[in-house]
Amino acid sequence: MRTKRLTQIAAAASVLVLAQPVSSQPQRREPSPNDTLKTVEVSPDDRVTFRIYAPKASEVTASGDWVAQGRGTAVKLVKDENGVWSGTTEPLPPDFYLYSFTVDGVRTIDTRNPDIKLGISSLSNILLAPGPEAEFEMTRPVPHGEVHVAYYTSRVLDETRSMHIYTPPGYQTGKARYPVFYLLHGGGDEDSGWTSVGRAGFILDNLIAGRKAVPMIVVMPNGSMPRRPNPTAEQNAAIEDKFADELLGNVIPYVEKNYRVLADREHRAIAGLSMGGGQTLRVAPVNLDKFAYIGVWSMGVAAGAPSNAFLQRSATFFASPEKSNRLVKLFSVSVGAKDPLVHDATINLVSILKSHNIHFDFHESEGAHTWINWRHYLNDFAPALFR
Repeated sequence: MRTKRLTQIAAAASVLVLAQPVSSQPQRREPSPNDTLKTVEVSPDDRVTFRIYAPKASEVTASGDWVAQGRGTAVKLVKDENGVWSGTTEPLPPDFYLYSFTVDGVRTIDTRNPDIKLGISSLSNILLAPGPEAEFEMTRPVPHGEVHVAYYTSRVLDETRSMHIYTPPGYQTGKARYPVFYLLHGGGDEDSGWTSVGRAGFILDNLIAGRKAVPMIVVMPNGSMPRRPNPTAEQNAAIEDKFADELLGNVIPYVEKNYRVLADREHRAIAGLSMGGGQTLRVAPVNLDKFAYIGVWSMGVAAGAPSNAFLQRSATFFASPEKSNRLVKLFSVSVGAKDPLVHDATINLVSILKSHNIHFDFHESEGAHTWINWRHYLNDFAPALFR
């Protein structure tokens, strides 16, 4: 009886619901200041104003990589009577900057700005403070190459992976073969980093248009490998080995099969930032039959056990400096003077190279561990390739 009664009630409720008139008009939403809010604005005096609509928040700040670079501080925003928070930086040098908001202790992106840098665990927004100093990385009226997203099967990881590949202007309509530059990102990023905030395609477009760099293909693979939380030194070494297998066994063969490249060591370069710099140190010195140009940015080798492991792994490279110097046309090392993460390790790497009579170029820039530096390092490195 109870079951029958429940069934009757449910049936009656269904009839009542169906009997309600169905409106064809969407439910109206009250207008909000957020509808027309300009969330980031660069003034003629190079100050950046941030805004966010958060009427129920009690504290909001805006911060970005200008802070780590020593170009200013995080901005504490102030709320107006409409629930819009706003605040303004000190003048920022022309450049691209990453930024995000922190609302009541929770980091969030600017949802009204579609310029995004992806990561494997976080997102950031991108803004441009325009000016002559940033022209090398800006979208200018010059011939442009193309950036492809290529998907391939990784036999090392048994999964589908992606890489971003820049082809120079004229590639699509021509038949020429090009040298290849393998450009590696840092920890926490994936293969889109160098083409979003890294601006690699536009930097190469501008260099090639100005005849400052030879046309080249730039391959930007996904260097983030599966890893355990708080890995040991041995586990980190195994991760580095796995990336080397991925690059040499999957990425390079895919590129040489599917793109018109000059497949010899004299026409291959490799460089990377931070984690990618460590991957470069893992791959290049022991594979001089494959690479003639090496760039290590914001990365080095810590003193003690890491130095010993690096020397042991690269024993052949250091055993015959005359041969290594003949094979390596450029070994470039760069780091920010205020980089708290790797400055000491980079100086130690410089010391190792000096003590073993390896030829290299060293550049200590201003600032710290930021994309602000890495775009400049790319702009300085690419013109020296394949000459």
